[in-house]
Amino acid sequence: MELSDCSNEYEKLVVRMNMPRVVIDNGVCPNLTVVKIDSARSPGILLESVQLLTDMNLWIRKAYISSDGRWNMDVFHVCDLNGNKLTDENLIRYIEKSIETSHYNKSEGYTGLTALELTGTDRVGLLSEVFAVLADLQCDVVEAKAWTHNGRIASMIYVKDGNSGTPIDGDSDRVQRIEGQLRNLLKADDGYQNDTRTCVSYGGNTHMERRLHQRMFMDRDYERKFDSEISPIVSVQNLPKRGYSVVNLQCKDRLKLLFDVVCTLTDMAYIVFHAAIRTVGETAFLEFYVRHSDGNPVSTEPERQRLIQCLQAAIERRTIKGVRLELCTADRPGLLSEVTRILRENGLNIARAEISTEEGVARNVFYVTDANGSLVDPEIIKSIREKIGIDDLNIKETFPISCREAVEKEQHQEPQDQQGRIGGGTVLVSLGSLVMRNLYQLGLIKSYF
Repeated sequence: MELSDCSNEYEKLVVRMNMPRVVIDNGVCPNLTVVKIDSARSPGILLESVQLLTDMNLWIRKAYISSDGRWNMDVFHVCDLNGNKLTDENLIRYIEKSIETSHYNKSEGYTGLTALELTGTDRVGLLSEVFAVLADLQCDVVEAKAWTHNGRIASMIYVKDGNSGTPIDGDSDRVQRIEGQLRNLLKADDGYQNDTRTCVSYGGNTHMERRLHQRMFMDRDYERKFDSEISPIVSVQNLPKRGYSVVNLQCKDRLKLLFDVVCTLTDMAYIVFHAAIRTVGETAFLEFYVRHSDGNPVSTEPERQRLIQCLQAAIERRTIKGVRLELCTADRPGLLSEVTRILRENGLNIARAEISTEEGVARNVFYVTDANGSLVDPEIIKSIREKIGIDDLNIKETFPISCREAVEKEQHQEPQDQQGRIGGGTVLVSLGSLVMRNLYQLGLIKSYF
């Protein structure tokens, strides 16, 4: 056997030894499924675990995260979108296999498509104009997501040639024409004109939602405060003797909340060593013990303020605003352009959008407000439904199940913690410290801080 063959076999052995070990237990909680993941410590491993669970539309209601030396122990309490524990054995086996064998090299299946990344100043009708340009240039939209926050917009759009169904990569003049027209649309009329960005790439294992966070972060949306809503409560305190910074967050619980927070910490080069996440009523409490990748805690006041702003922005970007409109109909060329034009002509702004097509069926979700960011007049929604098609356009609640209903189920299994609250950015009871102490007493970790 050649040396190179030995090296390859050794690498395979190391991978097999360090592959995550997964235990899924339905017996611990009456209404939640416990997913325990033991894995070798590596950069980004926590984000990859959370990402995989959230991509399966699992709602993480609680989590205990601990790093003991070179090994991670992550425990997630999850339910499905209806607030129920996971009872489908096929789904449970799929989760186990996905975590244990994929090594998190997960592709979202965008190979063969052209990716467009857009960042600019938001305004009413902007997405409508973007989709109209793409339709005029014979580009079919296959997948797309768009977020708006603090007057900015970030969008990731996967397209293919409308005639051949192939990526738009053979005609450099066409690519430049697409980029040029989109860049003109995104130019602002204010002082942020130079912040317009467009990018064209091909193929892709890019995770769309993580990329949207990154685009917004690079656009520094966290520095601008145009919304009047109450921001999530975030505090950052140092433990000098332990060498950690303690990050505490309090906000309304929702789907994918943990992913948004961990994604931002990871992209800002903070490593999570221990964490505790819990929901009380409709409120989520998250506590993280972190260090920067250089091994130091937060060292300066500007760094602390920037971390607070970025975490607040990460939570706010996905916060649901306005009315949720869901369109499900047979796909056809120009459909997106037509639907968004109707929304624009009725003075509606698209605060968020999730576009997908599969097997000839378009499933498009729009969160819309009026031009001032307020709730839409029901008569306008009625008019829009009549124009688009009452049978195709539905108005749905933000969540299939409310946080309150999910909590009522949890209250049957344990008393509500009335002390674990955060007020004015100060933690009265440290959930993470309690969790680490309990894990130590049970012998599941060797030490706690």
